[in-house]
Amino acid sequence: MRGRFETEFCRISNSLFNLEPVKTRKKRFLHTVIVGGGPTGVEFGAELYDFVREDVSRLYRNEATMVKVTLVESNKILSSFDKRLQSYAEKKIRQRENFNIIQSSVTAVNRDSITIKSGESIPCGLVVWSTGLAPRPFIKMLDLPKSNHGQLLTDRNLSVLGAPKNQTFAIGDCSSIDNHILPCTAQVAEQKGRYLAKYLNEQTPNNFPPFDYKGLGMLAYIGAYQALSDLPDFKLQGFTSWFLWRSAYMTRLGSWRLRMQVPIDWMKTFLFGRDTSRF
Repeated sequence: MRGRFETEFCRISNSLFNLEPVKTRKKRFLHTVIVGGGPTGVEFGAELYDFVREDVSRLYRNEATMVKVTLVESNKILSSFDKRLQSYAEKKIRQRENFNIIQSSVTAVNRDSITIKSGESIPCGLVVWSTGLAPRPFIKMLDLPKSNHGQLLTDRNLSVLGAPKNQTFAIGDCSSIDNHILPCTAQVAEQKGRYLAKYLNEQTPNNFPPFDYKGLGMLAYIGAYQALSDLPDFKLQGFTSWFLWRSAYMTRLGSWRLRMQVPIDWMKTFLFGRDTSRF
């Protein structure tokens, strides 16, 4: 996506527009619509905001002021977070120039615009869709019990209902525990994977305790070195939360090589800006 932005900025700065008024087309190309106000949509908007503010503004001063971002969410943004943290994030986002939040739903995505529920057409150059998940065709074709969202239903040992016990298992976003709905997040999928590994290695699985999800909390970056931390024991917002968010990210990296490389990349970006070359 960053390559797409850089290409468009390069084209626009050279004014390669002959089919319609240059200014109108520039505004459309530089308008990004993010559909979905969950952590993915908000964090993408935050990173885009930082990219334009810190890097694009140095290279394309005139065009940077024309960049616009619209976040479309039918409910509240970050609805799974604490209400105080929701309000803080919404306030910070609305304070940003050319960053708009629309409370509606998208009914159509067109070649150069989107259409929202009210019938209004919003011209844009890029649409980022982050409203959730849909079952894969393989899951759809299976003749097995499913949830209202098309997920395979499992028991508390993650064995698929409708299949022989302890022969077929399902974890992650393709499945849902019967009468025990959990969010479709990486935390849930990881804990299910760890549980299933232990379950399959158990000599007497019939005596194995059922899966029990332990929520570790939620983190979200909202731009400008500000973040939200919604943890079981405390809630944080602002720069302190951003530092915690970065620290937690470090602990989830899979190797020591990455744990050394990623901080170096962060420091290079902080000192010299992001790499905006297109090669």
